[in-house]
Amino acid sequence: MFGGSGAPGEGIAVFPPPGTKPIKRGILVPEDFELPPGYVRHYQATDDGRRVPAILMFHPDYHPVDAHGVPIPLPEDHIVPPDMAPPGMPIEMLEPPENPAEEPNAASGQGATP
Repeated sequence: MFGGSGAPGEGIAVFPPPGTKPIKRGILVPEDFELPPGYVRHYQATDDGRRVPAILMFHPDYHPVDAHGVPIPLPEDHIVPPDMAPPGMPIEMLEPPENPAEEPNAASGQGATP
């Protein structure tokens, strides 16, 4: 049954209101780039439903360690910083638009096409 009381977490309220969940900035992941274990593609969409290119994130269950077995701290948001990208990954950043109605652009100046 659709509808509900409108309480948080029910019906349409399970989705954040437009403009309240900004697009995350991160390293763009080419679709043909094979990711090593521990990394994932994170897909996002604009408020009007347009898909944004995937950014690189750490899998929530990934817990890397250094050569001595000491845990390597990961960013709290799990977004991979450039210095932790896998070897061979081209570093091109997704730059979310300041105006949500605009298309996100890559830092290289090559924008997404509608």
